[in-house]
Amino acid sequence: MLDIAIIGSGPAGMSAAIYGTRTGLNTLVIEQIYHGTGQLSESSHIANYLGIPEISGYELGEKFRTHAAQLGVKFQEGKVIGMEQTKEHWIIHLKNDTQIESKAIVFATGASHRHLNIPGEEELTGKGVSYCATCDGAFYKDKDVAVIGGGNTALGDALYLSNLCHKVYLIHRRDSFRGNPESLTKIHQKSNIEIITPAQPTEIIGDDASGVTAIKLSADRTLAVSSVFVAVGMQPSTTMLEGIISLDKAGYIIADESGTTSAAGFFAAGDVRTKQNRQIVTAVADGANAAISAEKYVAQKNKNLDCSQK
Repeated sequence: MLDIAIIGSGPAGMSAAIYGTRTGLNTLVIEQIYHGTGQLSESSHIANYLGIPEISGYELGEKFRTHAAQLGVKFQEGKVIGMEQTKEHWIIHLKNDTQIESKAIVFATGASHRHLNIPGEEELTGKGVSYCATCDGAFYKDKDVAVIGGGNTALGDALYLSNLCHKVYLIHRRDSFRGNPESLTKIHQKSNIEIITPAQPTEIIGDDASGVTAIKLSADRTLAVSSVFVAVGMQPSTTMLEGIISLDKAGYIIADESGTTSAAGFFAAGDVRTKQNRQIVTAVADGANAAISAEKYVAQKNKNLDCSQK
């Protein structure tokens, strides 16, 4: 039986694996995609990770994985489709009918960005199409960009980018915004933010060499931009946890910085949990915290078992 099963091989999962393995506990990373690095690989440039001035997401993910492999972290490929808790441990069910038993779980499957699903979006992701303004905004300093969305993330992105970019177009499909009214007031005070509503993006234009060059909107309008920041929400990978772990209304696991959840021996790390900021550095910190919490849980469980056998 495992001491700690880590589900997910992104930054949070890798960090948890390193901490778990270094303590000598029987630790395994279950990854859905062989040699996966999670959402990290979507970022073409990362310039805000401490100690590494500039690197691609793929390269940083490879560094995380190499570090884990050198410490002897064990991996198993498989899609987790469900889990159940017994009095003594957790049983993890994989799609290939395999079952894995573990005393504790660190759940680090992350969250995925909702996409616009329009022509050009997928082809130009990492070449001007971005889902993280704080990650990629600095690459478009003094340029014209577009932000798509109407919630707090979109409003915050527009304000953040207005301090870097020449012009920010804030595009929303409705006349009214769902985001914080205070943020909207600040946006109206910004001379370089132009609100375009109601409007639907219909195509992102560009190529491999130039990246994004324009975005087409409904009503035959085209805007010349160097980047499109998509902020239409996130979708946490927690469907399988309904009825097992307490989730918030958006589907995120309710957990504090220790990773502790509503179920004993089940810890959450990274973008999948309720938190203020979803960045690589916070995911790595989450992984460490969750692994430390899991180690303490396993140690106490082992101690209780020893006492019961005496």
